[in-house]
Amino acid sequence: MSAIAVKEVKERVIADNDAVAESLRGKLKEKKVFLVNLMASPGAGKTTTLVRTIDALKDEYKIGVMEADVDSSVDAETISKTGAKVIQLHTGGSCHMDADMTERGLDSLGIEDLDVVFLENIGNLVCPAEFDIGAAKKVMILSVPEGHDKPLKYPLMFTISDCLLINKMDTAPVFDFDMDLLKEYVGKLNPTMPIYPVSSLKGDGFEEWISWLKNEIKTWKEEA
Repeated sequence: MSAIAVKEVKERVIADNDAVAESLRGKLKEKKVFLVNLMASPGAGKTTTLVRTIDALKDEYKIGVMEADVDSSVDAETISKTGAKVIQLHTGGSCHMDADMTERGLDSLGIEDLDVVFLENIGNLVCPAEFDIGAAKKVMILSVPEGHDKPLKYPLMFTISDCLLINKMDTAPVFDFDMDLLKEYVGKLNPTMPIYPVSSLKGDGFEEWISWLKNEIKTWKEEA
């Protein structure tokens, strides 16, 4: 029986994507545009967190937002009320954004007059973690109702992220959420990643998160 050639397609796809992502990151750095890849499960509070974040930043920075969804424009309509420049991206059923899709989205958004761009990625803790989109920073949101055991179930997401927001802290009294255990689990995967407990509904804890983000933007632009 003749040998059958096997090609690892996924490895090639990811390698190709990484090359596009690195090229895009370089272009954005030249333009001094800070791109944030915001990732979380559906319902974790990405859009609410983003609205409050934009409100905290918009007096200092010109902000753009790419809302990625399989369908609908609900989130883009919500973001538009902040005054940020926004575009809705439909992925045609894909469970994540990749670097090429992101670059095309940025072209459609138009970034010449922007300082900071947020990509609200598809609600998913698996696929978005696998694809570098060329962002300056990857920010993950975990909500209290999801539980403190998620680092055990989705380790890659916690490993590749640069910052972790624990959202819906106002609901902590009614959920069995152990912050110490969460920090222990995350520490084994990503010991230097900052963790900020917040309530995007009430605004609690946002000062530290915004301070971290502003510092990262400042450093990025100084290095550009």
